[in-house]
Amino acid sequence: MEPNSDEILLDMESLRIYRSGKMDRLHRPVLAPAGVDEATGVTSKDVVVDADTGLSVRIFLPAASPDPSKKEKRPVLVFFHGGAFVIESAVSTTYHNYVATLAAAAGVVAVSVEYHLAPEHPVPAAYDDAWTALLWAASAKDEWLAEHADSGRLFIAGDSAGGNMVHHVLIKAASSHSAPKIEGAILLHPWFGGNTLVEGEPEATAKDMAVIWEFACPTAVGGVDDPRMNPTAPGSPRLENLRCDRMLVCTGEKDWAGARGRAYNAAVTASAWRGSASWLESEGEGHVFFLEKPECDKAKELMDRVVAFISGS
Repeated sequence: MEPNSDEILLDMESLRIYRSGKMDRLHRPVLAPAGVDEATGVTSKDVVVDADTGLSVRIFLPAASPDPSKKEKRPVLVFFHGGAFVIESAVSTTYHNYVATLAAAAGVVAVSVEYHLAPEHPVPAAYDDAWTALLWAASAKDEWLAEHADSGRLFIAGDSAGGNMVHHVLIKAASSHSAPKIEGAILLHPWFGGNTLVEGEPEATAKDMAVIWEFACPTAVGGVDDPRMNPTAPGSPRLENLRCDRMLVCTGEKDWAGARGRAYNAAVTASAWRGSASWLESEGEGHVFFLEKPECDKAKELMDRVVAFISGS
């Protein structure tokens, strides 16, 4: 019998995937307008980076210091949101609030990337957008970046699928003559996978996430052992080539992606990479808990660690 094209391959709270290649987005994020954020004093605006593709970013500018003597340029942080490459947005209330809070706490000019989502724009579209946005941010063509940002202090960060994108950008930078210098990379609960389970990886969740990955990236070679999803698979780019000076990898003790995050951190640390790697595991917490309950003690601890990493302390 021919398989039913309307057969549901995966049914989750946030999305539903059919054999036909159709997807229902059950998670419809509330969008936040750009402007002045009353909670943090951060001002944001939306900018089109590439008119041909429609790629845009939301820039977050912290309030100026009341002390005129402290009018110094701020580091730049390029941020990639999570959502398994298929849902969420840089301008959702979830990510607007998080990046605004991060910009205020760390004193950075943040550039949050509204990359194209699969399946309408299959992976590697998200990776291409991430790279384009990074080069654009480093070029300081926008007036806010030109006036307030120090492009010589460039950081990249992302959560879940966005953490995966951070790794991809670091690998791409290693082989690009146009790559800007990246001082630091922050991988928050990064989403990686593999055909063979690693210690502590939940089998059921790994299978579900493999379905999403192959749906988002139909050109994947070897399923979740594609080097873009499994940085330690045979044939993957060498980790010692990661192009940044410092790295912070974070996960949660109960994070379904935590086992892969630990394995990634261990592999980077064991490689010949010359940078310095830091690690934080939030006790008792699950995947991207800091987005769901930003006021909890562990979320504040994580934010403090990220701020300290950016400041170099």
